[in-house]
Amino acid sequence: MTQPADHDREREKGADPDRERERAIQLGYRAVGYRDRTVAELRTFLERKRVEPEAIADAVEELTAAGLLDDARFARRFADDKRELERWGSERIARDLHRRGIAPDLIERVVSDRTREAELATALLLLEQRVPAPRDDRERDRAWRLLVRRGYDAEVAYEAVRRHESGGGDRRRAA
Repeated sequence: MTQPADHDREREKGADPDRERERAIQLGYRAVGYRDRTVAELRTFLERKRVEPEAIADAVEELTAAGLLDDARFARRFADDKRELERWGSERIARDLHRRGIAPDLIERVVSDRTREAELATALLLLEQRVPAPRDDRERDRAWRLLVRRGYDAEVAYEAVRRHESGGGDRRRAA
């Protein structure tokens, strides 16, 4: 039975590259089976498992070819989920995608497909769910700050608060 220290020494000497590649691929499949990941997230995950850089590249290539690793698909799904489930604005979505290692051109594509009116509608929905119509400056400011924290542009947040205050965001009256 090899001890952990022996295993580390064996790796330092130059472990079998095929074995390291298979280990990286297995770890990669397990990681993306647990949840969707970006290429950068998978690389970081494998680096933390002390996988050799060449084996990481092989694992990324195999999982990409298998369709299990796709940054564009990840970015679209992430943006859709955060907009629908958490009511995030485009700025926060862009920040989080950047943090996850998504390329700037993919981020731009995902956040620019949203119109100002769609962003405003989502902001209004969040306000309707979370805060009563503001009655004074303090409540207006609190509602505006909620929207800005959620990633809405300051102008969209202002407009949403104004409409929410006047009852213009009430979907029940529109029906």
